Amino acid sequence: MSTQTKVTPSSLRAKKRAGQKITMLTAYDSPMAAFIEQAGADVVLVSDAVGTVGNGRAEAVSVTVEEMIYHTRAVRNGAKRCMIVTTMPFGSYNAIEDALQTATRLMKEGGADGVHLEGTSRESALVRGITAAGIPVMGHVGVTKQKIVSTGRINLPGRTAASARQIIADAVEMANNGAFALILECLPDRLGRVITQSLDIPTIGIGSGGDCDGQALVTQDMLGLYKELAPRFLKVYADLAKITVDALGAFRREVETGVYPAPEHTYQIDDAELTKLLAQLRN
Repeated sequence: MSTQTKVTPSSLRAKKRAGQKITMLTAYDSPMAAFIEQAGADVVLVSDAVGTVGNGRAEAVSVTVEEMIYHTRAVRNGAKRCMIVTTMPFGSYNAIEDALQTATRLMKEGGADGVHLEGTSRESALVRGITAAGIPVMGHVGVTKQKIVSTGRINLPGRTAASARQIIADAVEMANNGAFALILECLPDRLGRVITQSLDIPTIGIGSGGDCDGQALVTQDMLGLYKELAPRFLKVYADLAKITVDALGAFRREVETGVYPAPEHTYQIDDAELTKLLAQLRN
């Protein structure tokens, strides 16, 4: 298990320098956050994927700042050592004033240790403004929800020299403007290596190869709890959906057949006290 000292941007950068891998998983409630902390992960990302995997929506762009604050509070209750980073939801950081307000609320009202935003070099000024206010920012390049919304489909970036060069420029701009770490999502593995080796800040890969400084997955995906999507990078470590449905079905069958509750699941009243009660009821 990881050290029990609080994870911070400085400790993550130290892990990069030491060649130690960083692990990040998502959570939206206190129990899952506690499980992730007990497993020794470094970062809990309160992602706006809560809209899909948590609330059953068809998309995540409708998630509000208030919802992110609510879920960050819950995660904060479950994880004390992990660094908690909360996604700034779509449309909440279109201008520097909006970005500062959103980031500040996520920190003060939600209890986050830092914020996460998707973007390109165009958003680097937002990163600079937020970090100038003392708020740690985790950037995100590669596949982002903004691009999915604008095009209606996922186009894997970085597969041409021009696209790869732009992504490198985006990553460098975010780092130069104060991001403490970068998520690299769905980039070719060799591009992930180039970016990782070019930056002093840690990179955390989501489908961007093993040379990134760390790796992240959506917890519900890797536990088999959300099966609507199966991206190439996903490794399912357990099928908790099947285990859960089997357990719920067993409960239903035992209730219907009278197996549950058994005597060991019930509470007793002393015979003498029951006799006294029945006598009182008859009077």
